[in-house]
Amino acid sequence: MKLVKKILDRFNGLRYPQEYLCFARGSFYQPLHVYLLAGDFVAEDITRQHLFVGYSPLVFTLAGEDRPAGIRLAFSHRILSPNEVFEPEDALAWLEMKRIRQQKENGVCIHYYEGTRGSHEFLTPFQQRVIRLQNEWYNKKPGNVFLHDNLYKQVQIAYAVPRIISLVTVCADNLVNLFPTDLHGPIGDSHYIISLRTGGNALSQVEKTGRVLLSQVEAEAYKTVYRLGKNHMQEMKSPEQFPLTAHRSASLQWPLPEHTLLYREMELRDSFDTGIHRIMLFGVTNMHRAAAESGSLAHIHNSYATWRYNSGLTGNYLLR
Repeated sequence: MKLVKKILDRFNGLRYPQEYLCFARGSFYQPLHVYLLAGDFVAEDITRQHLFVGYSPLVFTLAGEDRPAGIRLAFSHRILSPNEVFEPEDALAWLEMKRIRQQKENGVCIHYYEGTRGSHEFLTPFQQRVIRLQNEWYNKKPGNVFLHDNLYKQVQIAYAVPRIISLVTVCADNLVNLFPTDLHGPIGDSHYIISLRTGGNALSQVEKTGRVLLSQVEAEAYKTVYRLGKNHMQEMKSPEQFPLTAHRSASLQWPLPEHTLLYREMELRDSFDTGIHRIMLFGVTNMHRAAAESGSLAHIHNSYATWRYNSGLTGNYLLR
């Protein structure tokens, strides 16, 4: 089987040895744009308006009073304006989604959409078939969340847009946990969404305290941030066991992680489950910016990074 895996690795077309590639958000040039379509026309550029908050199933959010029950998204490098005709050949990827929930909080209306089908051209059809075989044969492991073929394509598409990896701090009774998340984002200035996997200790700790400190960190902390991933399943520990500073957040007075650029103090307001995720809505009680956000740690999927490489687009990737 090792020989078979080596052969598949050789023919899957992927340029990089890691599935997700880290970088400083501000160093990523010529990113994809995400367009909400209305028939053959561009309705809205939602690149900065949508949030990616679930991967099993794939879940995006959009704010606004009037949103359709089903949406079609196109991912393109072209810069287009509302009401322009969208030519199908300009799309590198497509996502079709259906609304699964609406939520209202203090006048803010949030719509949650689940992916129903996705397609992309980051790799050739043959290379995508090879990756499908690799996914079927090697990713069905105990403890691993298996993503069936089209769901895996949807996830590849979602991660073609840079996703910021932030650190969540939870404190109680002089104990701390610190873990990363990339399924999150702001709804305006007053609200924030974070998604955590159900059944994990991190989720239980957040729900017990009802508060979190969310920190965007410098890209240079990428190795440390990835190592902290195991803490989703860990118990809370003494602060000395984490990469924390002597600096404290303004209201909660919780210790800030090393390399913090910006932090938000937040209170849990609402939550619901979908698939393996509990999607939580927070109210932002305080935000402080210590440095420019352009240096924030982010990552993208190897499949789109490979397309960029083959197309001559640079990527200042931080390989682990």
